[in-house]
This record gives sequence, C-alpha cells and structure tokens, in this order.
Amino acid sequence: MKFLDNYFKLTELNTNVKTEVVAGITTFLTMAYIIFVNPSILSEAGMDYGAVFVATCVAAAIGCFVMGLWANYPIAQAPGMGLNAFFTYGVVLGMGYTWEAALGAVFFSGLTFFLLSIFKIREWIINSIPMSLRLGIAAGIGLFLAMIALKNSGIVVANPATFVSLGDLSEPAPLYALLGFFVITALAYLRVKGAVLIGILGITVMAMLLGHNQYGGVMSMPPSVAPTFMAMDLMGALDVAMLSVIFAFLFVDLFDTSGTLVGVAHRGKLLDKDGKLPRIGRAMMADSTASMAGAALGTSTTTSYIESTAGIASGGRTGLTAVVVGVLFLISLFFAPLAGSIPAYATAGALLYVAVLMAGSLAHANWEDPTDAAPVLIAALAMPLTFSIADGIALGFISFVGIKTLSGRFGDLNPAVVILALLFAAKFLFLS
Repeated sequence: MKFLDNYFKLTELNTNVKTEVVAGITTFLTMAYIIFVNPSILSEAGMDYGAVFVATCVAAAIGCFVMGLWANYPIAQAPGMGLNAFFTYGVVLGMGYTWEAALGAVFFSGLTFFLLSIFKIREWIINSIPMSLRLGIAAGIGLFLAMIALKNSGIVVANPATFVSLGDLSEPAPLYALLGFFVITALAYLRVKGAVLIGILGITVMAMLLGHNQYGGVMSMPPSVAPTFMAMDLMGALDVAMLSVIFAFLFVDLFDTSGTLVGVAHRGKLLDKDGKLPRIGRAMMADSTASMAGAALGTSTTTSYIESTAGIASGGRTGLTAVVVGVLFLISLFFAPLAGSIPAYATAGALLYVAVLMAGSLAHANWEDPTDAAPVLIAALAMPLTFSIADGIALGFISFVGIKTLSGRFGDLNPAVVILALLFAAKFLFLS
C-alpha cells in the first residue's frame, strides 16, 4: 500500500487505494460496452470476431496501463466509437480497401500522433482549427453512429426512390433496438452506473428468453488473436488515396483525445493554476502508443474515453484508477462466449445513445453567425449522408474557408485551415 501511495501520489492527491479501485470499476462498467460493440462493427469488415474481441481487450488494457503508470491520470482508453465505424463502413466497405490496409492506416496515424506529441506540434494544430469545425465534426460523428445503428437494426432501410425509408417496425430487431435505446437513456438519466452495459445485456437476455437469439455461453479461454495479429498492410496504407484516410484517423483521434483529456481533467480538478493539463505529452503518447499496439493486434484506433468522468465522479484522481480498468479489460478476455452472443440489435441502442451524447455539441455552435453555422451543419450532415467521416471533415474545411473568404472574414482564417481546405479540394478534384 505504501508503494502504491508513493508511486501514484495518493495522499498528495487526497485519495486512497479503495477509492481508486471503486473508481476504476465504475469507469469500466460505463465503457465495457465497447467489448461487445467493437468486434460487432469490425467483423462486418471481414475481420475475425474472436480475434477482434481479444485485440479490443488487450489494446484497451495497454492504453490504460500506459496512461495510469506513466502519465498518472485516471483516464481509461479503448478503441474509439466512430473511428471503428469509419474503419468498417468508410474505409473498407465504402472505399473498397482491405481491412489489412485499414489497419496499416491506423498504425501510421498512431505513429504520426506519437511524433506530433514528441515534437509538440499538436498544440499548434489544435489551436489552428476553429471551434465551429470541431463542434460540427463531433456532432457529425454522432449522427454517423446513429445512421449505422438505425441501418444495422433495420429501423432504416434502403429505398430506390428516396434512398432511405422506415423499415418494418413489427420485426423483432427494430423493436429490440428501440427498447434498448429507451432503457439505456432512462437508466443514464437516473444515473445508474453501467447503464449502457445493462441495456446491452438486458436486451440480449430478453431475446434469448423469447427465442430470438442463441445462448453461446459465458466464460471460456480467450479466442486466438492469430487471424488479425500483425496482419496490417503497411505498404497498402501508403497508397496516395489512403493519405486522407490516415489524416481522418489522426484528426478525429487528435481532437477526441484532446477534448476528452481537458474535459475529464476539468471535472476532476486536475488542471494547474493556468488551466493547463500537466504531463499532457505523456497522456497523448499513451493514446498513440495504444493505437499502434492496437493496429498490430487487430483493432481500430484506441483513444481516451469520456466515460472516465464516471470514475472521477466516484473519487478517482490518479493513474491507479486507469490501471484497475486495464486489469478488468484483461479479465474480460475470458468472457468471449458472452461477447459472441450479443446480437447487432442489442448494440444498436448503445450506438444511438452515444450518438445523442456526441450530437449535443451542436448546442454550443454559434447559430447567430451564418459563416460559422453553415460549416458546422455541412460537416455534421455530410458524415451520415455520405457515410464517410473523412468526406464530412473535408467538406467542413472547404465550406469554412469558402464561406469566410467570400464574406470577407479573412481574420477568421489561418494558414493551417486554408492549406487543409486546398488539399481536400484537390483530392476531390483529382483523386476521386
């Protein structure tokens, strides 16, 4: 206990081992849904479900251990929502790349993130991107997740005349998805810990009892990770057209991680007197290291989780909280049969709820200024309608620069935004 106290500075930060362990368990329960959701999404790209399950747990554990032991922050990590959807539906199914090449893109984005953290370029990039674009991108990812949830559960179906239309709501899958969403939202409002996990498991059990889902067991030895381990195609990821994919992975992870770190640190009163996060470089490198390791194991980009605020609300203040989360992810390796029993409609409700949280960023947009509001809406709508996070980001940048230029608002522009907009425009004109 004394060693833990000294290493994590428990007394100095006004906490103790019991409090940190409880905080770690709380954080894990709020984010454990990723164990079921991530393999479900990535398996649609042709990846082995069991291997992705193992990669998800191990990559999350690595991220949590590095964050906790090196950066000493109570911030948990796991493969990110939105990034996994972009991996499957945007890069593999949308652009036609192999999942091996997509893993290569994840690795290079993690490596780039790592280098940006070492050379402290990330602050310049973050400060260069207008707040309106950040809000639009965050909301767009949420709407993208909502579209995936609605599609996978059959609530929305293809229509040759109108592109999409309402599915048959008398079928079991849409009904289960909607019920799961209602339950998760209600439990979250009532501040029930593990609301998302309870919703997923509850719908799964209900479907089993009513004969709509097969029981696959609860515990077993972990599946083999061999089908995805070191399967990333690094050369395929260096294709010119893949540069925008690497950038999209990097861009989303950069701002997702930055926003989460600052938000969680503010909630836990971990910022210094100047409002800055000490050891932010270490925290960023923990994120990028986990992404590279995850790509080697066979999963999409690993990032910091906003659900860490649940653990902080329970008193977590040090990296011991993150270490506890990492240990619980490793224990989860022995629950592969349970993960394999989770149907897509059971996770659809969770996706919809996450979409609600992310779309909330629209409330902070400046709707009184059309030169700010228009790019926000374009970026947010483009992602679900083009079924591509990368295209949504690109259209957001292009519209921001175009509208600001024509409005004479040159003071709102900076070199980084203009250069990125021009690069995106060149891609659409010459590489599409």
